[in-house]
Amino acid sequence: MRRMLLAGLVALAAPALAGPAAAADMTPRYPQQPYVKAPIYNPAFSWTGFYLGLNGGGGWGRSSWDRTGDIDLSGGVIGGTAGFNWQSGQVVFGIEGDVDWSGVSGTTTTFCPTGCTAKNDWLGTARGRVGYSFDRFLPYITGGLAAGDMRATTPGFAGATQTNLGWTVGAGVEAAIIANWSAKVEYLHVDLGNFNCGFACGPVTPDNVSLREDLVRGGVNYRF
Repeated sequence: MRRMLLAGLVALAAPALAGPAAAADMTPRYPQQPYVKAPIYNPAFSWTGFYLGLNGGGGWGRSSWDRTGDIDLSGGVIGGTAGFNWQSGQVVFGIEGDVDWSGVSGTTTTFCPTGCTAKNDWLGTARGRVGYSFDRFLPYITGGLAAGDMRATTPGFAGATQTNLGWTVGAGVEAAIIANWSAKVEYLHVDLGNFNCGFACGPVTPDNVSLREDLVRGGVNYRF
């Protein structure tokens, strides 16, 4: 009787004793992986889009007259800018136009005792731009058409003003600074050609007057 009772107890206890060992040998169906934080996505900066801006700076140059020779010029400029950029890879293509008020002028008394004056009152450009983007930093070259007035005056004579179409070429750098704003600095060489002032500028004709200037301008643009 004792043997039968002992055998029954062993039979009842065997599954309970075997359970923990079997469970320990089981491999989890879905092994737990260590937690890895996903990297923050930082999209590359793009220069593509339309923009408006303001520019200002200074210029120096030379106006050459048949009668007086060269007249040194200097003065400030300020105006507005509009343009569009299209980016492909790191290359940025653009078109830009601007119109500036200009105070670039100069006077000489060489063969003109009362003082002959040359002046550029306004200047506009329409240029292409090609740049290479280093993310938010864009160096570029630029060139295209320039238009502006050329004013030549001699005291006691009528003087003359003519709007001429010329050309411009230059280079610059632009940097995105905050939100949609960028800042730039650029150099432009401008040649507005010449015109014949004749007897309107003095007692000699022809009296061809030319105007060339170099500009250094800073500016800010807002991209849409």
